[in-house]
Amino acid sequence: MSEDRIVEGLNYTSITIQNLCCRWTISDFHLFLEEMQECITSPTFPTGGNDKWCLRVGKESADYLSVYIGLLSSLNTHIWAKFQLWILGTEGEKVLGMGTGRASKFLPGYECGFKRFIFIDYIKDHVHCLLPQNKLTIFCKVTLFQDSFSISDQNRDPGIQVPRCTMADELGKLWENSLFTDCLLVVAGQEFRAHKAILAARSPVFRAMFQHDMEESRTNRVEIHDLDPRGFKAMMGFIYTGKAPDLHNMADSVLAAADKYGLERLKVICEHALYKDLSVENAAHTLFLADLHSAGQLKTQALNFIRANASEVSETSGWKTMVGSYPHLVAEACPSMAFTMGPVLEPPLKCLKRC
Repeated sequence: MSEDRIVEGLNYTSITIQNLCCRWTISDFHLFLEEMQECITSPTFPTGGNDKWCLRVGKESADYLSVYIGLLSSLNTHIWAKFQLWILGTEGEKVLGMGTGRASKFLPGYECGFKRFIFIDYIKDHVHCLLPQNKLTIFCKVTLFQDSFSISDQNRDPGIQVPRCTMADELGKLWENSLFTDCLLVVAGQEFRAHKAILAARSPVFRAMFQHDMEESRTNRVEIHDLDPRGFKAMMGFIYTGKAPDLHNMADSVLAAADKYGLERLKVICEHALYKDLSVENAAHTLFLADLHSAGQLKTQALNFIRANASEVSETSGWKTMVGSYPHLVAEACPSMAFTMGPVLEPPLKCLKRC
């Protein structure tokens, strides 16, 4: 376990980051696949303090292996952590993996992970690579974040209570009520009134548009034909408040808007939402979206998912469309699909290591 300490500007604040690694080997794994009806839990492992964690493996569906990490107990009210999980190969190499890009808030008794971590038939097809001596080994890396100021501050005399900052709420009202606006945005025929100063402050694309002698700057009118109005409206709410929008059924359109106007944080929020919704049916389309909008983290996760569920993904209409229309993506994903595409390609493990 490694530990790095970052001390920020004021001498009463500090953030401690701990990296914890754990290796869990499950014996008689074929017996688990054939007879286990419930999950199995690893021995507990500590983080160097009084916190205790564990891993859990189960079959929440007939076709997939699920893997979770859970916080069993802690002296703290909560812990912020992100994690990565891998299956190790015969020589201890990391063969397949998934992880979280952002930290999650763990409470004692809370667990987080992946319901569809790996396709079970994939494990069965690669017994010699993934199950040496009928043993499955899972490697986990947990990164813990602890704000020592927030913990010590619990024991301070409250003294004078400073109200929370309401600037985001107030700017949001400017947007919602169209108060004091000075420009008009027309998206596929739908009009939105906004403020050039706020748009320029938040988006480098709007800033360049209004800084230079362009038609939009002279007329205070911006015509936008290539975005969905609903996704654009969600993006505008984020521009004014900084709060993540409700992305239900529109993460792809918000991703397109965020990419067009250079909103990197919103892009990652959309990546996270699309990653959480990854499935066999949408994996190919998600890979296409990630490539189209230069969403690097989402693209990596989509390729990992395709690698783990290759035989099913290759049968979907989305994958067949990609084969016909986007050969450059097929070329990137092809090594992970090798075992479904016949003997002319290289052996699957060799291809996986090269991915």
